[in-house]
Amino acid sequence: MSKKAWNSYLFEFISIFVAIVAAFALTKWNDDRKDNLAEEKILIEILSGLEKDKEDIKANVGGHQQGISACDFWIKVFNDRSPSLDSVETYYYLLTRDFISIQNNSGYETLKSRGFELIKNDTLRSRIIALYEFDYQILSKLEEEYEEIQFHKSYFKELNNVIAPYLQFDTEGHIIGIDLPLNLPNQTKRRLMTYLWKIKKNRTFILSRYTSAGESIESLSSMIHQELDRK
Repeated sequence: MSKKAWNSYLFEFISIFVAIVAAFALTKWNDDRKDNLAEEKILIEILSGLEKDKEDIKANVGGHQQGISACDFWIKVFNDRSPSLDSVETYYYLLTRDFISIQNNSGYETLKSRGFELIKNDTLRSRIIALYEFDYQILSKLEEEYEEIQFHKSYFKELNNVIAPYLQFDTEGHIIGIDLPLNLPNQTKRRLMTYLWKIKKNRTFILSRYTSAGESIESLSSMIHQELDRK
């Protein structure tokens, strides 16, 4: 084979090799670009969901705090002290009110379906998983499954059996007051006080879990903002 022919074959080989490498590089660039766009879109969706979760948590926190205030009100009633009687209806309603934990997890579910490795930042990826699989799962189980925190189911009947006979109603069926003093037997009073104690303790406990989840949301939101700013 002549030198000229060899050079021609070598040139063709190099040209084909370069073309193949370039094609692979272009394909990888396109794939990386698609993954980056998908990652950014999912992070934005998760961030939007976290903002809604903050509002849901705020509402539940407020509800449990009101539940604690209701316990304080009825502690006064059971101890024959005179609370503000225009609040009887409100505190009767709030005393054993339950809540559900709502998470806006569409962004997280999309990420799960695409694969967690789509999030390239290892720390960010682990924080996302921890929030949805740990913090949120705890809140859901406490609010919806843990027996002691099912306040209506666990305590309403017993409390209502004592309270209802003393309630005052207007002609439209609204609670407008309560007959005081109740003059409850000491044994009955102590039993009711243990219920109120447990309700307060359990509401205080779940409030601590909401505080922890709220801190995790704030931290994760900050990390996502930083990640999006780098893109």
